[in-house]
Amino acid sequence: MTAGAAPPRTAGETQRSEPARLRLGQYLGYAAGDVANNLTFSLASAFLLIYYTDVAGIAAATAGTLFLVVRVFGGVTDLVAGRVTDATSSRWGRFRPYILFGSIPLLLLNVALFSIPNDLNQDTKVVWAYMSYALFSLAYSFVNIPYGSLSATMTQLPDERSKLSTARMFASSLTILLIAVIVSPQIQNAENLQTSLTAITMAFGVAGFALYLWTFFTSREVVQRPAGKVSLGQTLTMMRHNRPLVVLCASTALCLAGMFSLQTVGVYYARDVLNDASLYIALTVAQNVGMIVSALALPKLIDAVGKKSGFLTGGVIAAAGGVGLAFAPGSQAWLGIAAFAVLGIGLGITNTLIFAFQADTVDYGEWRSGVHAEGSSYAVLSFTRKTGQGIGGALGAYTIGIGGYISGGATQTEAAVTSIRIAAGVVPAALAIGAVLVMLAYPLTERAFRDMVAETAQRRASTPLPADDTLGPAGSTSDRHGGTG
Repeated sequence: MTAGAAPPRTAGETQRSEPARLRLGQYLGYAAGDVANNLTFSLASAFLLIYYTDVAGIAAATAGTLFLVVRVFGGVTDLVAGRVTDATSSRWGRFRPYILFGSIPLLLLNVALFSIPNDLNQDTKVVWAYMSYALFSLAYSFVNIPYGSLSATMTQLPDERSKLSTARMFASSLTILLIAVIVSPQIQNAENLQTSLTAITMAFGVAGFALYLWTFFTSREVVQRPAGKVSLGQTLTMMRHNRPLVVLCASTALCLAGMFSLQTVGVYYARDVLNDASLYIALTVAQNVGMIVSALALPKLIDAVGKKSGFLTGGVIAAAGGVGLAFAPGSQAWLGIAAFAVLGIGLGITNTLIFAFQADTVDYGEWRSGVHAEGSSYAVLSFTRKTGQGIGGALGAYTIGIGGYISGGATQTEAAVTSIRIAAGVVPAALAIGAVLVMLAYPLTERAFRDMVAETAQRRASTPLPADDTLGPAGSTSDRHGGTG
């Protein structure tokens, strides 16, 4: 050690110091990553089914099976990505390198997803759809899992984590709205929808890479963790004893299944129930305004009733919006738009809180089993989300398929229109109520969490880090201390 240099910190010294608050630039930089994620993921969630049925000519039932298979596969790749990232150690930390280097293949595959060649026969188009979507899901896992895991390493303060989740949800809502504004008019008015979608995905690729760079340079991993690869056995032990994570995953699967049934058929609802595809913009505005308002009000709601009660409230509101959406007269578009707003409020509350709960379950896993695995824990939740998304997308596609939806048809039968109502409203309402019932079993209160974190900090304080691993896996000294000011 050179003269005058400060001695390295031990784990105990780090934990006894007052954690620094995040800066505005860090909230914005973290949120930018979810903007980039949604330029790919939400685009596919909202418009891939109608691209398959009305541009590529793939049957709705075939597309429903594709969604189920590929999204469950995406959940498996999430688990792989979680284990790989937990074992990663680099000068930039565990998670940030994947955001930097994984973004380019992800953005290129997003273009391939919406660029099925017209001269292929039907079977080859289906193969292209499976292969491009599976590779896209793989690439997305190795960007999104590290991105989602960052929040647990940027800060250990519960209110700061809630603010990061709020910033993420706010950015996501604005991006979904932007996508609707850009893409929805093309569904009904584009002379060549294939050409339009290819151009849009290429433009999103350029913007997305710039946004991922912003996240990389502003979101630092500063929470020190014990080094070393987390084994599969340790991860399974952590999961087996982590009741909050198990309950959260079960409720999340139901919540996401309902959300993605709606999201998958939303543009059909606008075009075939309200008789104007451009109204999808108004529906998206209403839903996302509701999500933004609820996300902004969420910190006060949490202070008043706590995260668990807030989630239950959000689920009931979402169910009410789904019922309204199913029974709103098609001739009264404003009622459908209002129901979308109510749904947005409920979904804004539940989906924002899912990410806040996830960070808490990471700390619970360490307290309960001694294993702190942000990547693996987030991957388990993400696997659950992907499974729910796959089930929801399949339910939406199967429902309209059973109702007799005609791929590329200029008009649809009354039975097909009714099936769109069911997929958009009844299915999400039923699944939201199921999510609420499951979440009643969530055991981690705010007081229990504070006591748990204090006990874990005392354990770390009594166990200094090994001399040859002062930095741990979270990254370099510049990553640790340069990101919190």
